[in-house]
Amino acid sequence: MSKTVTGNFFEDFRVGQALRHATPRTLTSGDVALYTALYGSRFAVQSADVFARSVGYPRAPVDDLLVFHIVFGKSVPDISLNAVANLGYAQCRFLKPVYAGDTLYAVSTVVGLRENSNGKTGVVYVHTRGFNQDDVEVLSFVRWVMVRKRDEASPAPDPVVPELAEVVNVTELGSACPAISLTNWNDAFSGSPHRFTDYKVGERINHMDGMTVEEAEHQLATRLYQNTAKVHFNQHTEGAGRFGRRLIYGGHVISLARALSFNGLANAFHIAAINAGRHVAPLFAGGTVYAWSEILAESWLPGRDDVGALRIRTRATCNLACRDFPQADGSPDQPGVILDLDYWALMPV
Repeated sequence: MSKTVTGNFFEDFRVGQALRHATPRTLTSGDVALYTALYGSRFAVQSADVFARSVGYPRAPVDDLLVFHIVFGKSVPDISLNAVANLGYAQCRFLKPVYAGDTLYAVSTVVGLRENSNGKTGVVYVHTRGFNQDDVEVLSFVRWVMVRKRDEASPAPDPVVPELAEVVNVTELGSACPAISLTNWNDAFSGSPHRFTDYKVGERINHMDGMTVEEAEHQLATRLYQNTAKVHFNQHTEGAGRFGRRLIYGGHVISLARALSFNGLANAFHIAAINAGRHVAPLFAGGTVYAWSEILAESWLPGRDDVGALRIRTRATCNLACRDFPQADGSPDQPGVILDLDYWALMPV
């Protein structure tokens, strides 16, 4: 019997299947520093212990998206090692803050399966949960991924597509955020005087800056998350595949867009939930990522008067500055859009 692992193919999955993922990961200050070096994120709560303590945290928490990527990476060997592409996300909730020194592990449940019409691939839906060393759930999300079949002649399973909420309810947004001291929130240190009530539904924000992605940095980032999906690393296999090049991990684009959004949303200090996410088109090394955001909704958190929740839709583009606010509908007349992300962010009032 072979002692090596080839990963699961589409026909290996079944609805209800439980997967406990290998390799718990202790997050360190080194991981946080490397994440900052890769994306340049500048949100004050995650950047400075003194600032974080002054507003109500015990110390600076780990960036929300670094937590997401680490938990996501745990799931890759069992779910998406043989993926063509990760397609989307829903019902993602950040449940508890994570700090340097915490250890994360992940478990997943298969909640849907659907073979594609070409008979060569299928879509796998999974609910993944991340826990800390005390078995406290810190993150929960659903994602769906296109996975190759081992044998194209194998029979298709009965299709099961889960019903997913369009928007995470605002009542579920406050658990990962302590009470925030508004008197100690220093706008000069945070980088913006604009708070929750300064934003209006329908407002569009051009985040102005762009970041060009290089091969070395996107592969370094993906290794940081212990994400072993072949599409990101192995040119021998991917050179003859769908794109002919290594595909940049979609989460890399999300983190770039989030870092760029500081210019315009500097006080949006905590991603509370991701309502929906779609990788509209692939990104490859050499592309320059831009981003812009639209405010979709604003809501007070029940029982709280310190922070409000902004529902934000951020689009990322490749080699297309966002002065004209291109739409992200995937149509042929909208070239350049690569990410469409709908999320709730918390902001002081």
